[in-house]
Amino acid sequence: MAGFIAKFDLKVAALARKARAAMRQRFPTAVELVYDGYNALAIGYSTTGRTSDVIVSVAVYSTGVNLYFMYGRSLPDPDHLLQGSGKQGAFIRFDSPAVLDDPRVEALIRAAIDDAETPLPRSGSGRTIVRWVSKKQRPRSAARLKGSRSKIAAGLRR
Repeated sequence: MAGFIAKFDLKVAALARKARAAMRQRFPTAVELVYDGYNALAIGYSTTGRTSDVIVSVAVYSTGVNLYFMYGRSLPDPDHLLQGSGKQGAFIRFDSPAVLDDPRVEALIRAAIDDAETPLPRSGSGRTIVRWVSKKQRPRSAARLKGSRSKIAAGLRR
């Protein structure tokens, strides 16, 4: 897992490590599913190991980290914390580890756990499964991403 996170800028990588540690502590029996995709590194916490049973994910982008709720649109969100325009999923920007200390975020996590079709195992330890690694990926560093956008723009101007 360290190699996946090490691709990111130091600030984003540090935040991703903290988010992952907090989620592992919060979900000790969950199966941690890893998808190192084209746009982002996604680390999902599933009750069964199936993607459809993911409760919450940590999504790491070159520009930051999101706490993603797979079925966020079905959760009660009286404070309108959830962002995104998806019909099913929604996210909260993870600007600091303090986000997880917010009682409103904890209430969303509890609601997502309660909403899970299959409950989390009561005992045992979780495991990590790397499900997919994209052969082609966007730059994981914000500086490199900016440089690649400049190259693309220059190519379009020709």
